[in-house]
Amino acid sequence: MADSQVEARPAVIILLGPPGAGKGTQARMLQERFGLVQLSTGDLLRAAVAAGTEAGKQAKAVMEAGGLVSDEIVLAVLKDRMEDPDVREGIILDGFPRTTGQAAALDSLLAEQGQKVSAAVSLEVDDAAMVERIAGRFTCANCGEGYHDRFKPPAVDGVCDKCGSTEFTRRPDDNADTVRERMAAYHAQTAPLIAHYERLGVLSRVDAMGPIKDIGQALGAVVQRATG
Repeated sequence: MADSQVEARPAVIILLGPPGAGKGTQARMLQERFGLVQLSTGDLLRAAVAAGTEAGKQAKAVMEAGGLVSDEIVLAVLKDRMEDPDVREGIILDGFPRTTGQAAALDSLLAEQGQKVSAAVSLEVDDAAMVERIAGRFTCANCGEGYHDRFKPPAVDGVCDKCGSTEFTRRPDDNADTVRERMAAYHAQTAPLIAHYERLGVLSRVDAMGPIKDIGQALGAVVQRATG
């Protein structure tokens, strides 16, 4: 009798972390190493609208009316996206779920497909250090090269190392008070999610204050265990 083969389902990795924790950088590294595809809610919705899928049409109507796209539509878009061939290795969700209600709905969607969340990773940071890291950022207005007051100042004060421009910009929300507010909002919003995935036994915590390479190695080990 021939051996039966069960089709492997894509891995589902959830990245949790406050602004500035490096989720985007780490997601790109995971994509390159494991062939995963990073998906944000915004990217999902824009792609669905552009493709003209049924869920995309619903999302477009809501957005054009100035409303907030419902969790049901987001999940329908995600379900469609997970059928695409380029995500056969798995996906990294960044920015969804944001609430325990969304997390429960995602669990149900995955269960219908014989799946579950493979791993949820909380990028752990020191709030005070993060305020300093984000609040000191600025960018060359000409070429986009990034700098920091303390960690990466230009070699010559006021002159871009890359293009020689003397024009720089700072994001309005990259000030200490605003960053503290964003951090507090993140913790309030995400604490229940962390507890949810801890109960499911899929939560890992990674120190996100060290070198990017070390964080990447720790994250890679988590994903390797979850997908191996």
